[in-house]
Amino acid sequence: MIDKLKVMGLLVRALEEDIGTGDITTNSCVPADATATGTYFARDQLVVAGTELLALIYDLQGGVESVVIHAPDGTRLKSGDKVATVRGAARTLLTCERVTLNFLQRLSGVATAAAGYADAVKGTRTRILDTRKTTPGWRYLEKMAVAAGGAVNHRMGLYDAVMIKNNHITAAGGIRQAFEKVKALPFPVEVEVRTRAELDEALASGASRLLLDNLTPAEAKEWVDYVAGRASTELSGGITLDTVRAYAEAGADFISSGAITHSAVAVDLNFRIEL
Repeated sequence: MIDKLKVMGLLVRALEEDIGTGDITTNSCVPADATATGTYFARDQLVVAGTELLALIYDLQGGVESVVIHAPDGTRLKSGDKVATVRGAARTLLTCERVTLNFLQRLSGVATAAAGYADAVKGTRTRILDTRKTTPGWRYLEKMAVAAGGAVNHRMGLYDAVMIKNNHITAAGGIRQAFEKVKALPFPVEVEVRTRAELDEALASGASRLLLDNLTPAEAKEWVDYVAGRASTELSGGITLDTVRAYAEAGADFISSGAITHSAVAVDLNFRIEL
């Protein structure tokens, strides 16, 4: 279930941004007492996400009697399938149309992208991870959409896991020095390695999770085989939907992809009103 406290501020700002001092077109053209039914449809193959936001948005605007979700988050749809139906004041349905579609289309785009990567590695031991490369202010929702698409959430932010990356290693004076500072913390610890020397140093330090960055599929297999289960392995860096299968076949535990969120394309959804 969605955490309302994490999204209500964003929803309020989205409505205020679009409505401002009032929907002059709707308020001029549509009688205040008119009621209508609106239905959201998929116009392409997609994985839907963001449906729980509909009731919250309509509650903020008021005047809606019911919101029925036909396709919960994670449902795979084809063109013409219904997503949700809403009944209430025609003015509310019209005024909220763009805001609701913006959330549904963006989040369903993320879920669809995540599903594409997850589908591409089926049959391997590899799981797809997201990253922190998210739209500012939307991270919680975009990570929910990633999960709806069948991929796995990595750390939510800088506060819930330790990831020692190349700049940390440089600033700390080396992998061993950085690892010694964090190994007693009550958080998962992952170390990024870029060379075989760094790989050996990370393993010798006791790292239990390694981020192997910017390798070819052949190099990735060689490194994963070399690790031989002494630590879990994650591959990252320039891995696309076209190449992710080859990387998964290298045997890593995880592949992380920022493209799932930072480059997701909004899907095509439609909203139709009937009186």
